[in-house]
Formats: sequence, structure tokens, C-alpha cells
Amino acid sequence: MEVWTGFMIGLFGSVHCVGMCGPIMLALPGTPHRKLTFWIGRLLYNFGRIVTYCFLGFLAGLVGKSIHVSGYQQTLSISIGVAILFSVFLPTRLGLRLFPFLPVEKVKIKLKYWWGILLKQHSVNSMFLIGLLNGFLPCGFVYLGLAGALSTGTVMGSIGYMSLFGLGTVPILLATSWLSKLITVRIRHAILRLLPAGVVILALLFILRGLSLGIPYISPKIVVTEHETSVNCH
Repeated sequence: MEVWTGFMIGLFGSVHCVGMCGPIMLALPGTPHRKLTFWIGRLLYNFGRIVTYCFLGFLAGLVGKSIHVSGYQQTLSISIGVAILFSVFLPTRLGLRLFPFLPVEKVKIKLKYWWGILLKQHSVNSMFLIGLLNGFLPCGFVYLGLAGALSTGTVMGSIGYMSLFGLGTVPILLATSWLSKLITVRIRHAILRLLPAGVVILALLFILRGLSLGIPYISPKIVVTEHETSVNCH
């Protein structure tokens, strides 16, 4: 998976952030009337998120590197696509029954506790820490980004992928904070209803890439040799 696609996924998929992380952005202290403090705080918040994404990308890169060297890149790409499709069509309640060991709710409760403490400080410095914690929030959209980072096959590629993924989500979150009065609950819910269609398209792209059909940039030919795996996009 080319690193630059991380930015595209973050940018076009960031409507998900309006529904899920929008309330956090709206709860951040500061008003648009104090422009300098307002923008510095929001930028620090987003920088904190990107730092966490880079850390997660580093972990994904360690795993992806070993898989890449082993020559299982095609299998990985197809498996990621199928898993994403599975997550879209699997009802949430059924998912909790199938994977009861995942501490999703416990993580959310703990994060909300620390968010509450930091939000009460009403300081610009706390914005970075809030963003840092927000990056660890269980989120299917972030998992989608990590899936792409995993398929890069290198540690630096994975870190770069997640940094660009995070940058791609910044514009819409800044706009959400600036236009807070226009982003109603109804709009956020409407966006969340449309999101699965975009996720399905991305899942199909992962599967097509794994099939190695020789389609430039969409499903490039993946050549596996004894010593390395190369991707021919032409």
C-alpha cells in the first residue's frame, strides 16, 4: 500500500470523525473570538492525535515488516479487506458476543475519566494531552488506517502512512470546531449512516490489491521472489 494513500483515506474518510470525535472537539475550551488561543489549542490537540497514530504505526510496521519479508503481502491485503467487510456488516451486539475479551468499553471509560480532568484545566497545554489520549480511542476508522499502514511492509512506511492519515483528518475537525453551531446532532448521524459505503469501497480496494491483477495503482502486480517482494504499478 503506497504511503500517500494514508492521506487520502484520512481526508475522504474523516467525515467519520465528525460523528465520533466531533463532540470532543466541540468540548475543547476556547472560543473562536479568541482566535490565537483557539487555533493553537486545536492544532495542539490534532498534533497529539497524530503523535499517537505514529506510535501505533510504528507497532503496525514491526508486524507488517515480518509479514512482508515472509512474502504474505497479498494474503494480508485480502485478509484485511475481508475483515473490514466483516466489521461493516457484523451487528455491534453480535461482535461483542464473538469478541467479549476486547476491553473496548473499559478503555473508553478510562479515557473519558482523564479527558474530564484535562478539560477542567481549561489550558492550551492540556489540548496536546487530550489529543494524545484521543488517539488511543477504540475506533474502526483508525483500525482501517492501521490496516493500510500494516500493508506497507516497512516500519518507516507505516509511520509515514499513519502520520499522513492523521493529517488527512485535520481539516474537517478544524472546520467542525470553527463551525460548531452548524454541525448539529442530526448532521452527525446522517454522516455516520453514509460512512459504511465508503468503508466498503476501501475494503474492496484492499482485496483488489491483494489479487495482484496488474491494474496500475489499484491492483498492481506483486512479484514475490526468494529474497524480496516488489510491487510493479506500471
